[in-house]
Amino acid sequence: MFGRQAFVGLSAGRYGVLTFGRQYDSVVDYLAQSTANGNWAGTLFSHPYDNDNTDNSFRLDNTIKYASPSISGFQFGGTYSFSNDTNFGNNRAYSVGGQYAYGGLLVSAAYLQANNPGNGANGAITANDASFVAARMRVFGGGITYSFGPATAGFVYSNSNYLNPTGNGYLGTTPLVPPGVLLNSLKYQNFELNGKYQISPMLFVGAQYVYTHRKLRCVERRHQAKDSLVRIDGGLQPVQTDRRLHTGRIPAGDRRLDVFDTR
Repeated sequence: MFGRQAFVGLSAGRYGVLTFGRQYDSVVDYLAQSTANGNWAGTLFSHPYDNDNTDNSFRLDNTIKYASPSISGFQFGGTYSFSNDTNFGNNRAYSVGGQYAYGGLLVSAAYLQANNPGNGANGAITANDASFVAARMRVFGGGITYSFGPATAGFVYSNSNYLNPTGNGYLGTTPLVPPGVLLNSLKYQNFELNGKYQISPMLFVGAQYVYTHRKLRCVERRHQAKDSLVRIDGGLQPVQTDRRLHTGRIPAGDRRLDVFDTR
């Protein structure tokens, strides 16, 4: 019924905000502010397959969220999402995050874990909302941005780990690995540099460079050779990298216009 967020809650200036419902996790609330896609650029600037959810590919259902007031520039928060299942740990999720802001400086960090995301129509991350379907998802990272006059520069690191992943919403029915290979784990490390210059209140230019290191831990079901996989300690462990350079001239009211992608 609700595609984005739907929640109710209580707010008190001295104590913070407590909300209940379908909501964003702490990675989106805190870490994403340091990324280009989560701050000023939008989906086309997201990390491969939005593996760290900094582009909020999914929301958390059945969620309790707390956000503290700002305390001398420091703010923190967290979420807990119920499984809505007799198996308490099946498809539940929790996250924590925080940030420190002083003048033009912003430092942020967050952690997210979900058990069995995308498995079934109930729980924290439902099948029609998940980016990756896996036995477990863990994401953590940190970022820093600094604004000086009309310019802003930032650096972000994020680490995403998926245990026994079986699918991805961006790939659809395309398998994550070739037939005959069982994927035990999938890990992404994202390193991002970004910058923005505000030309006028209605126009800015921005650029982003992302280096993504992807590591797969596999087991070969068949004994035939596979050119794209290397045997290591009885398993298969291919390592791949992805480099992306994005630049764009973007009106402040439209985050998707005149964007160019070169690899």
